Formats: sequence, structure tokens, C-alpha cells
Amino acid sequence: MKYCQQQFNYPVEATLHLIGGKYKSVILWHLKDKTLRFSELQRLIPKATPKMLTQQLRELESSNMVHRTVYPVVPPKTEYSLTEFGLTVIPVLDAMCRWGTDYLESGNHDS
Repeated sequence: MKYCQQQFNYPVEATLHLIGGKYKSVILWHLKDKTLRFSELQRLIPKATPKMLTQQLRELESSNMVHRTVYPVVPPKTEYSLTEFGLTVIPVLDAMCRWGTDYLESGNHDS
């Protein structure tokens, strides 16, 4: 999915549009090293309802960050993995993780 530059005033807006959903960055983080089934993502993100997880995955899929593979078996088996484009966001998520770790360890969030 390509966006014209006029849709966003700042590059950070484009970034947040792609990864700023309630669980999008967490989903991407869990998929960074492996392919996961829907049920595995549910276990890893227990606060996400199935409906919300499905919505976030669909948005990531429509923005070409996540690839969904459906196997025609009973019960249906669906796996999710990062696309080449999805892999490009991993350095951003790594930086966010480092920043979050520093923030949590600093004690500045206790107010």
C-alpha cells in the first residue's frame, strides 16, 4: 500500500499510521523472528480480544507488513509472518524497545 506524500504532514505520521494500532507493534515484534499461528499470537497477547487481534492483523496485512497463509485443513490453519517490507520496521521496534526499557528502568514513569 503506497501513500501519497500529501496524506501526511510529517514522516512520523506515516510510521504511526502503519504501526500505531493498539496491538500492531506488539504483533510485529512477536513475528520478527518467526511465523506464528493465530492461536499462538492470542496466547502471546492475552489482552487482545480475538476480534481486535483479527482487525489489527488485517490492517497489517493490507499495508503489506504481514503475510497471511491459510492452509485448507480442518480445522483451518492460519499462519502469519512478516513480509520483506514488514522486516524493515524491526530496527524501529528495536529502538522503541530500548527506549521503553530505559524509561521503565529510570523510574520517571511513577508520577
